[in-house]
This record gives sequence, C-alpha cells and structure tokens, in this order.
Amino acid sequence: MAGEPQADCLFCKIAAGEIPATIVRETPTTLAFRDINPQAPTHVLVIPRVHYPDAATLAAGDPGAVVDVLREAGEVAAQEKVDGTGYRVVFNTGPGAGQTVFHAHAHVLGGRDLQRLV
Repeated sequence: MAGEPQADCLFCKIAAGEIPATIVRETPTTLAFRDINPQAPTHVLVIPRVHYPDAATLAAGDPGAVVDVLREAGEVAAQEKVDGTGYRVVFNTGPGAGQTVFHAHAHVLGGRDLQRLV
C-alpha cells in the first residue's frame, strides 16, 4: 500500500535502521544520507519516510512530504556549504530517467560546476 513501508525496499530498510547508511540529516518525516555512487563532491539523497515509488506518486499521494523533502534538500545544501555556490536537486522518475531504487528520493548535488547535465 502506498505510504506504508515496503519489506523489499532498500530505502525503507535504511529509514528503519535495518541497513546502514552515512546519514547527514534526519527529521520525523525525512532522512538524508550520502549516495554510495556519488556524481559530485556533494551527493546526498533525501527520502521521505513514507514509501511512494517515485516523485509523481509522492506528489499525488502526500504533497506535504514533497515539501518536506525539498525543504530538507535546502538544509542539506546549507549544511554541506554548497548553497552559496549552487546546487542541483534532481528527482529521477522511472527507469528511463535512471531511477534504480523505486522509493521517491531527491538527489542533492553540488561542490563542482553543474552547468552540464549529470
């Protein structure tokens, strides 16, 4: 069921503390942790604690969670000190866009010139 933790979801397991991750921030509704395959010096994933497979279904099912994820993306950028030089927030939606874990999440990328596509 949408919104409920999924037993086979990697990010649900990270949120539950069942799988370790390098956590950089957490709130009651979000969790932010370092990407294991970083594409920039700063590459942090921000996930909602509720499970939705992608950004579109998250926005439709729990718009407040999208706001929480985006707010935390900004907080991560400030904490990582990339807010002054610029950063990118990316939601990959679907396999054709490069989504490999089907739990909605935002990538916060910074620390290098991001004027070209990632």
